[in-house]
Amino acid sequence: MSINQATYTVVEGGSITAPKGFTSAGLHCGLKKTTRNDLGVILCEVPATAAAVYTTNVFQAAPLKVTRESLADGTLQAVIVNSGNANACTGEQGEADAYEMRAAAAKALGVNEQNVAVASTGVIGELLKMDCVRSGIAGLPEKLDGGAAGAEEFSQAILTTDLVKKECCVEVLVGGEKVTIAGAAKGSGMIHPNMATMLGFMTTDALIDGEDLQSLLRTATNTTFNMITVDGDTSTNDMLVTMASGLAGNEKLTRLHADWDAFAAAFTHVCQHLAKAIARDGEGATKLIEVQISGAVHDEAAGAIAKTVVGSSLVKSAIFGADANWGRIIAAVGRAGVPVSPEKVDISLGEIEVLRQSRPVAFDEEQALHYLQKTDTVVITVVLSDGEGKATAWGCDLTYDYVRINAAYRT
Repeated sequence: MSINQATYTVVEGGSITAPKGFTSAGLHCGLKKTTRNDLGVILCEVPATAAAVYTTNVFQAAPLKVTRESLADGTLQAVIVNSGNANACTGEQGEADAYEMRAAAAKALGVNEQNVAVASTGVIGELLKMDCVRSGIAGLPEKLDGGAAGAEEFSQAILTTDLVKKECCVEVLVGGEKVTIAGAAKGSGMIHPNMATMLGFMTTDALIDGEDLQSLLRTATNTTFNMITVDGDTSTNDMLVTMASGLAGNEKLTRLHADWDAFAAAFTHVCQHLAKAIARDGEGATKLIEVQISGAVHDEAAGAIAKTVVGSSLVKSAIFGADANWGRIIAAVGRAGVPVSPEKVDISLGEIEVLRQSRPVAFDEEQALHYLQKTDTVVITVVLSDGEGKATAWGCDLTYDYVRINAAYRT
């Protein structure tokens, strides 16, 4: 869906605890070799209407199984998250550890065990150090905070190779009542979602129908998190969870409510902001790449082309090298597996037209070099002549540091 900025307000410095009813915390329990936080929690003071989307990877980590079970009735009250260990491909013991995390968190926080979601991120194939997890969970309640401090500790606790935290907060009026929507996410490598971000958490104080919240989450995900790529790899642990406390005082939101479109636009903004932040923070990245496709046979075709271009290693390498090599772009368009009229393609880098009707256009190489070197966000525009389909995808350049980081990820 298109996003109408006029319907909502971005809250500078806002966080996942900004919506009414939410507190959070984070600490270092010993799962990471460094002293960075590696365990976090979000707590709602009441059982919240909840929804989630998960990775489509066949090998799904144990926490996803536990979270699916917890969400079976459409409510959650807490999410317990660890970083430094994915608890993926860990067999029966891994499942037992995920269930133990849920039970321990429920007991420490004083909530129903079935209302606790579990999420993990980090190295695949290693068992959790449960002694560290147990002691860490026991220490979380005293650190719970409804302000910026708690949100900061949580945001730091979910990071792995990320260089920066990813947060967003907006406000929107629903029936005259102020409703707040916020999110926090992590993701830097193994990024090619087929559902959501690597790990994403959204909170809102809206009173909202559960089925409509799930539907909105899927719709927003498809145009935001599902339109980013860093390296083409879909994680075993991808999960996006949203909780709605219902404490804003608004009349219940459904798709038939007069302010539904405004709420949906605000919700989608948070998703898009977090998705772009993940792409911008890709491992070793120096630039965000935005690929805008228009004129495709339909939106799905445009999306496939956009993700093929932004995910091309050759395109990503060219952007890193500040090489205006449009041949790599049109080659990616042609291999996306969707119908394209090969004689009717226009391509531009920023405002610099390099191809018109599939024929080279003379352009200033120095101007192109300056654009690719100096801009923080490189925009690639591809105009087709086959229909009304359009889509935008985001990624990052491919640098030497990506190889360095992933060559030593475990060690």
